[in-house]
Amino acid sequence: MAQDIEVTIVDRAGHSHTVTAPTDMNMNLMELVRSYELAPEGTIGICGGMAMCASCQCYINSQHDLNPMSEEEEAMLSEAFHVQENSRLGCQLLITAAMEGLEVTLAPEE
Repeated sequence: MAQDIEVTIVDRAGHSHTVTAPTDMNMNLMELVRSYELAPEGTIGICGGMAMCASCQCYINSQHDLNPMSEEEEAMLSEAFHVQENSRLGCQLLITAAMEGLEVTLAPEE
């Protein structure tokens, strides 16, 4: 049975937004940010979610057991700016019920 979860996203201006995220739409975190217009159009998900641009890089602020990074995600983050130990690409994080209460901060624009 599908359920919606709450995710808190801190935008690039430092404003916190707690949003509702569906777990039954095969949506990723980058698409969630875009759907709530939490980043200016054309500044997030530039590659369309292919792990090829790092425009959706975010910092995971909460303790959640997320899916492991793929080789493609690791390679992209190794070339990105503003990378931290808790960096992930939003396009690679599929929204699941296990993400209830997830807290992330969008990385600065490159």
